Amino acid sequence: MAATKDLLFEIGCEELPPKTLLRLSQSLGDNLAKGLHDAELTHDSVRIYATPRRLAVIVGNLVSSQPDKTVEKRGPAIKAAFADDGTPSKAAQGFAASCGTTVEQLGRLKTGKGEWLAYTENVAGKPTDLLLPELINKSIQQLPIAKRMRWGRGETEFARPVHWILLLFGGEVIDCEILGLKADRKTYGHRFHAPQAFNIDKPLNYVDTLYEQGKVIADFERRKSMIRESAKIVAAEVNGIAHIDEDLLEEIAAINEWPVPVIGNFDSRFLELPVEVLITTMQSNQKYFPVKNSAGGLLPHFITFSNIESSRPESIQYGNERVILPRLADAEFFWNQDRKQKLENRVEKLDAIVFQRKLGTLGDKTRRVGFLADHIAGQMHVEGNLAKRAALLAKTDLLTEMVGEFANLQGIMGRYYALADGEPNEVASALEEQYFPKQAGGPTPSTMTGQILSIAEKIDTLCGIFSAGLIPTGDKDPYALRRATLGILRIIIENQLNLDVIDLIDVALAQFNHEFDKAKIKLLLTDFIFERLKGYSLDKGFRVDEFEAVISVKPTQPLDFMQRLQAVKEFRQLPEAASLAAANKRIINILKKTEGKIPEQVGTLVEAEEIALLQAANASINDITPLLNNKDYQAALARLARLRDSVDDFFDHVMVNTEDQTLRNSRLALLTMLSHQFLEIADISKLQS
Repeated sequence: MAATKDLLFEIGCEELPPKTLLRLSQSLGDNLAKGLHDAELTHDSVRIYATPRRLAVIVGNLVSSQPDKTVEKRGPAIKAAFADDGTPSKAAQGFAASCGTTVEQLGRLKTGKGEWLAYTENVAGKPTDLLLPELINKSIQQLPIAKRMRWGRGETEFARPVHWILLLFGGEVIDCEILGLKADRKTYGHRFHAPQAFNIDKPLNYVDTLYEQGKVIADFERRKSMIRESAKIVAAEVNGIAHIDEDLLEEIAAINEWPVPVIGNFDSRFLELPVEVLITTMQSNQKYFPVKNSAGGLLPHFITFSNIESSRPESIQYGNERVILPRLADAEFFWNQDRKQKLENRVEKLDAIVFQRKLGTLGDKTRRVGFLADHIAGQMHVEGNLAKRAALLAKTDLLTEMVGEFANLQGIMGRYYALADGEPNEVASALEEQYFPKQAGGPTPSTMTGQILSIAEKIDTLCGIFSAGLIPTGDKDPYALRRATLGILRIIIENQLNLDVIDLIDVALAQFNHEFDKAKIKLLLTDFIFERLKGYSLDKGFRVDEFEAVISVKPTQPLDFMQRLQAVKEFRQLPEAASLAAANKRIINILKKTEGKIPEQVGTLVEAEEIALLQAANASINDITPLLNNKDYQAALARLARLRDSVDDFFDHVMVNTEDQTLRNSRLALLTMLSHQFLEIADISKLQS
């Protein structure tokens, strides 16, 4: 068994972009692991480390060389390798030359299909330390760096200027050059606490040495955990609870090598501002954690993290308090100024803002969404005035100072300003809920008006962008149409709304005046929506064949679709399911091959089994009709399952394609009648055993 050593590789550089630090680190580890695998270099764990100024990987128990192996090459067939007199052919000579030997030294390979010339070579594995430089350089080149930098006079490129390379295999430095620098065992600690270089004696001492001598916490997850816990501790000192946003926590861990908590204060008068404004100001602008009381209200404190242990922490606190004051004062000014003008007075100004070149202004979009909202309300049999009012005001908060400064507060500020204007609570809530769900798995609108407005807004955007020819391709989806479509489906399904998406497409497309092929766009939109529905269904645990069974009958209401899907899922658990699925497949194949028109009515039948099937089919029609009217698809399929014995008897004793044309037509009509009963719900012939 080959000897093993631990590998340590570290890139030391200027501060890396915090929002991509973890992704770069993970990618470096993954790339190197793949390279080692491809090179047949076995190892144990691959551990990644990332701080603002370094990316590092430790590979445990990496073999010291590739395994030796036997390489066998197959040459031309013996018949083609030699002439009748035994003279080697050009093919044989060429194969031998390519192997670095002579024809006489080649072996032969016999199989059941014949005999060939063959060459066998024992290849010694290459030492790992010779392979690593190329593997590492390749791993670096494959990193997802959006824009690479050059520095100095060299041609080397990386995310940030590189200052040192550490590369140890066991306790030895690998003699090579990476990113324009000669590898060494030196590393550097904290920029201020430990700026001098120091050595790492072996890979497994890296983390502890960096911590003890360098004042650097190399493990990203450990820093996150320390930041979380220390934030909780300092918040408790002011009888509060740290409001920790996970994305912000990750960003703070990415900008600190030695995080030290600092708690600060602000004037309590700012607590009169909307809580979302304060949180956004603290989190987005300042990278602070807000502090809440036990009831969930904000306290006039914040938590920040310094990347240094200061002898005068009160100076850091004071500096941060000075920085946040003008931020909060600006927000206070925006809040007071915006409320001097009602939202409805901003509607006309929407006509001056272009939404999309072909689709017109935000004013045009507002009118389209209002029409759609009224139509949707009618389909849901609810009063449309609130929905139309919400649609009228939906985009007006985009013109406020607050949203101009904090774009992520759109909708939220619309709700606050609408309430200040005296608008109905449901209208105000809808202005925020039009953007729901905001992320995968996020809540859908809770109010009826919010549901209507959100669907109307999204269906207008979806249909409009498609009609403008800006259809998502691959990973490119600048208008987030996939997310919007999934949002439409979730709102309809999860709030049990009986809405027809094809109807919504028709109404939405009818409002656009620019030239486009409506029939083509409608077809593309339909496919796009139902592809999203397929993904939603699979995420909910349904199977592909179950989805195909339902989509085959083309239901156009997402809620109805899911009800059918659940019924099919339940049906396939029945003992009769497999037999009936096979029978339906047989029926469909028979009907497909039939030439000419099949009679609508079943005529004379002669065999006892076909007469019994007709009687059973008529009885099932009577039973399932009220169930279908109530959309009780599970009960309807359960009732149809009782046809199995009659169907099996029919196919066991009756030949459909008899020479008697009249009798054949009657039997085909019977099968058509039977098939239609199942197709009222789904095409169960699609179910796989």
